[in-house]
Order: sequence, then structure tokens, then C-alpha cells
Amino acid sequence: MDTRNARDGYAARSAPVPTMQAIVFDTYGAADVLRLAQLPLPPPGPGEIRVRVRAAGVQPADCATRSGWFAQRGIGQAPFPRQLGNEFAGVIDALGAGVTNLVEGDEVLGWTTANAYAEAVVVTATQAVLKPPMMSWAVAGALSASGQTALTAVQALDIDAGDTVLVHGAAGGVGTMAVQLARLRGARVIGTASRENHDYLRSLGAEPVLYGPGLAERVRLLAPRVHAALDGSGRGALDASIELGIEPSRIGTLVDFEDVQRLGVQAIHSRRSRERLQALVDLHAAGRLRVHVRDIYPLAYAAVAHRDVENGHGRGKVVLMIYNTFGHAL
Repeated sequence: MDTRNARDGYAARSAPVPTMQAIVFDTYGAADVLRLAQLPLPPPGPGEIRVRVRAAGVQPADCATRSGWFAQRGIGQAPFPRQLGNEFAGVIDALGAGVTNLVEGDEVLGWTTANAYAEAVVVTATQAVLKPPMMSWAVAGALSASGQTALTAVQALDIDAGDTVLVHGAAGGVGTMAVQLARLRGARVIGTASRENHDYLRSLGAEPVLYGPGLAERVRLLAPRVHAALDGSGRGALDASIELGIEPSRIGTLVDFEDVQRLGVQAIHSRRSRERLQALVDLHAAGRLRVHVRDIYPLAYAAVAHRDVENGHGRGKVVLMIYNTFGHAL
């Protein structure tokens, strides 16, 4: 008997499969459906990079995916178990063939689709940019998806100098960035928020108003004419914007898609690109764009993070921090 071949065959059969920890869910429901799982560690393909994730932003869209809100509307359905998370920051640990603009060990931030709540993520090299040395991991993990959504909205609504813009849900992750990006274009910004977030909005350069019944009248007391509006909150925001006499083509919503056709307003979906993300990173590095992280949770506490986001009254972003352990085979 060839004992060497026998030993080699045994070693091949017993070689452990590289794994990673990730958050998954097996059914739609409340935040408690989220669980920590061990998944195969994905290898990068041609033109791709694998990133050991250090931070992943938590968005309202993640909560809507988990709850089944999107599935009920025929959007983004996929087999279970499913992952979550659309923005990340971390360190490149593997490169696919043909990647020349990045190297292993580079610190990056980027975006993906529903798989960032994990110890590792694989994306194309065009979905990440270098993280500035002075940018914290938490900020880097919170910037790319919300920032690009806000930039998409400001561009889609053609915000420019001299405009007065109403941002509904201005203290949230996207709202915080939309306020600042509109101000950088020279616009006057009025932002709706709960009373406890009014000072925060003032610090961003917005004029705060309380949301709820009578909103249109409160806005008129501040500005006789409003040129554009971005709805990041729902709760009747689109009807209030129409009541203010804003041209429907300059009203956009990130959440209330059912009323888009009824009112003739824009449904705004994020348009992401490396160039857009780099522009946001450059603004932050120059001290012109703040990213407010209000709460940080470890990966295993993803359900708590979701409940935090679903509370609906917090400012800025919630982030999952990921301290890589990886499976025994890595």
C-alpha cells in the first residue's frame, strides 16, 4: 500500500473549509429574526477584491428588507438564509486576477448589496475607494451608501444656489448628508425633525421645523416659497410638499413609492459609482462633510442595532463594528 498517497488523500478530505461569521435571517419578521451564522469565506473572482470588514453601516433599507417590506412589493426577493448590509469599510486581504489599482493591506470603504454584515465581503474593485488615514472606521463604514443616496437626490432635484429646499427626516443618515450637500451648493435648507434634534440640524446649517400636522404652515412662516423637497421620512411628507406649491418634478422620495404616481413626484433610488464615493470622501477629508455616528454595536448585536434604527428619532448613523476572528482555516 502506498502510505504516502493514503496520507495525502486523508489530508485533502480533512482540510477545513475557510469560514467567516455573518448575520443572516431565515424568515421575514422583527429584529429578533437576525442571527449570527458561520458561512463559507468567499474568494474574489477576476476584477474583485475581498475585504476584511471592520465596520458596516445600518440603514432603514436593511430593516425594510428584514421585515419583508420590500418582498411584499416584489422587490429584491431572494432565497433564505439571507444577508444584509449595503456599506462597509475594511482592509483588503485578497485580490482577484486583473486588479491593479489596489493592493492587499489597503484600507478601503465601499458599497455592496445585502452582504456587508459579515467578517468579509467580496466586491468589484470599482466599488471601493481608499480610506483616508484620519477617517475613523465607524465613519468610513457609515458613509458610502447613505452619502451616495443623498448625493443622488441633490443631483436629481437639481439643487442649486438660491434654492430653498425642504428635507423631511433631516436628522437621519441620508438627511444629515443631504442637508450638508444642499448647503454646499448654496441652497437654503429647512429640515423636519423631532424637537430634540433641532439644535443638531442648526449645527449642520439647516433651519429646523417640527414634523406632523400643520407642517406646511410652519414652513411658510420660515419661507414664502420652497423650490424643492426631499422626503426621507414618509408620514405625509409628500402631501405637505405638494401643499407648499412645489413643482412635483422637484419633489423626490426615498421611502413613499406608493404615492409617486398619484402625485407625479420622483422616486429616488441611489446611483452609486466610484467617482461619487470619491467625491464624498474628498469632502469629508477637507472638513466639509460631517458623518455623525450616534451608536456603535458589535456584529452579534445586529438585532439591537436594527431596533435602534427603527426607533426613527435618532440622528445620523448606526454602525456595526466587526472584530475579525475568521474560521480556523484562514
